[in-house]
Amino acid sequence: MAVDTTRVAELTRELLIAIGEDPERAGLRETPERVAGAMAELFAGIGQDAEEPLRRTIDVSRGPAPETVPTGAVLVRDIAFRSVCEHHLLPFQGRAHIAYLPGEAVVGLGSLARVLDICSARPQVQERLGEQVADAIEHALNARGVFVMLDAEHGCLRTRGEKRPDASTVTVAARGELATQAARAEMAAYIIIGEQNKATSQVKGRDV
Repeated sequence: MAVDTTRVAELTRELLIAIGEDPERAGLRETPERVAGAMAELFAGIGQDAEEPLRRTIDVSRGPAPETVPTGAVLVRDIAFRSVCEHHLLPFQGRAHIAYLPGEAVVGLGSLARVLDICSARPQVQERLGEQVADAIEHALNARGVFVMLDAEHGCLRTRGEKRPDASTVTVAARGELATQAARAEMAAYIIIGEQNKATSQVKGRDV
């Protein structure tokens, strides 16, 4: 279902009036249309099938070494994402780390990021977002295990209420063989190692 941009623009105009502004002043005259375009982008995932990017798989058992099949997890770290909190319609954004245990078929790494894009382009709460991504990967790929960690900063926490600008929120969704305590610890260790390596590279880059 596409966002009704005409209606969004009309409602934005009413909102400007409701907060005491003049939608006809120069700086705000085109704001309703701008907001409508932004809403169409931010909520493009409504009605989309999050499993669709996973339907084109790669059969790794039919290659130059057919006896070689994945035995460990595939982990993609530091996938940037942004979404909108459904409680205040304020943005939250951060990094996702997505892992899965494949069978005989794998997917292109970009497909995992695309699942996240679809699920995050809806009014969301972070806890549900990770669960939706995990469910889509588990179901579409018949994965033996799935692990999704999200680390995000929330506009509603940074700019209103308690105003905690330095706070971030971490959530984990896990399925199958990656839901055990040992597997969770292993995935977390890989993520931490990646962050440490990145920090070391940045320091070395400044020293050059």
